[in-house]
Amino acid sequence: MATVTVSPKYQVVIPKDIREEMDIKPGQKVDMLIYEGNIVLVPLRPIEELRGFIKGIDAPFEREDDRL
Repeated sequence: MATVTVSPKYQVVIPKDIREEMDIKPGQKVDMLIYEGNIVLVPLRPIEELRGFIKGIDAPFEREDDRL
């Protein structure tokens, strides 16, 4: 766990080890949300990176009778 300090302008620096592990680059956008009383940062990835990420997934489901 890394501890950071909030600046007078309410800014924080993401520690280097976390940036490297999450492959966060300068200028990259992140979503920030509150989850169960915690602040969570979620790096946004370009759509091109997501191509094929669910390839081969087995997700069978049954449709309701009134659906096509």
